[in-house]
Amino acid sequence: MTDTSLRNPGLFTPLQIGSLTLPNRVIMAPLTRSRTPDSVPGKLQQAYYGQRAGAGLIISEATNISPTARGYVYTPGIWTDAQEAGWRDVVEAVHAKGGRIALQLWHVGRVSHEMVQPDGQPPVAPSALKGEGAECFVEFEDGTAGPHPTSTPRALETDEIPGIVEDYRQAAVRAKRAGFDMVEVHAANAYLLNQFLATGTNQRTDQYGGSLENRARFPLQVVDAVAEVFGPERVGIRLTPFLELFGLTDDEPEEMAFYLADELNRRGLAYLHFNEPGFAGADVTYPEGFREQMRERFKGGLIYCGGYDAERAQARLDENSADAIAFGRPFIANPDLPERFRVGAALNEPDHATFYGGAEAGYTDYPFLDNGYDRLG
Repeated sequence: MTDTSLRNPGLFTPLQIGSLTLPNRVIMAPLTRSRTPDSVPGKLQQAYYGQRAGAGLIISEATNISPTARGYVYTPGIWTDAQEAGWRDVVEAVHAKGGRIALQLWHVGRVSHEMVQPDGQPPVAPSALKGEGAECFVEFEDGTAGPHPTSTPRALETDEIPGIVEDYRQAAVRAKRAGFDMVEVHAANAYLLNQFLATGTNQRTDQYGGSLENRARFPLQVVDAVAEVFGPERVGIRLTPFLELFGLTDDEPEEMAFYLADELNRRGLAYLHFNEPGFAGADVTYPEGFREQMRERFKGGLIYCGGYDAERAQARLDENSADAIAFGRPFIANPDLPERFRVGAALNEPDHATFYGGAEAGYTDYPFLDNGYDRLG
């Protein structure tokens, strides 16, 4: 076995992030896998997350905070007692293996359809603008499921927004009762909070639209509500300031990112998690100096995610622009990814056909190294 002090030592240095100590800096990114038909995590999720407890921190798949937050069938929720109990069992499975896990709180906003919404109502958004080319995931009348163009949303009324903030707070309450170590606010990937932040999707004229500060008001209110429950030192947020997805565009991505960094730093948030614009395979397009500015402005943990391998991850740590790196697809096929990185082992290739939906195949059946890990999770 390779000497661990010689191979990528930075990735295996413990990290204090907020009030939580991580044993390494190999983070499991949130990964939608669409394997909870009733929205309640079960034994399959216990096995899946338990297998990956060697991550410095597991960030759960995006989890709907309410029935109206949904845009994809077969994704989990955190608004019912049964969902809370299901997640509690998942957390216990991770903790039993010595792992740490955060719950990612999700509202898709306009990336939805009436077929997914309660009583067939339209999805909600900052403005009544349909996402061009956006697709959600629905169940059809014949019982099959698949992608479907999104509906035109309705604009949230000003007096409705505090109710959604409360949905986030209640989701955090349930997450804390379920035993999660942290929560991550999903403000990325063109979903609801990202829609409020971006100029192209937010055309409001009330206190939640117009100026940069107004567009950030709702997301920051969400952060504050969640932090009241967990404490800011146990809260992170995921951002994609330069990503144009599902028809979302933004004229001020860098300005907004810096404003949020300052505001979140003032609040003492545990970490910022950037899903880089190159995550889908294109080159990363951050402006020159962006990461350096983030390091100056935000004193908590900085996590980057987007097509990294061990060497690129180590380089990011070496330049001191990141404190940890999140890995998505490599964790799908390699439940023991940190150990593989540590010893320089080859990685299993993920089966794209089993990314979404199904059962054990492509989920809990990827092989481990012959190192004593529990293959049953």
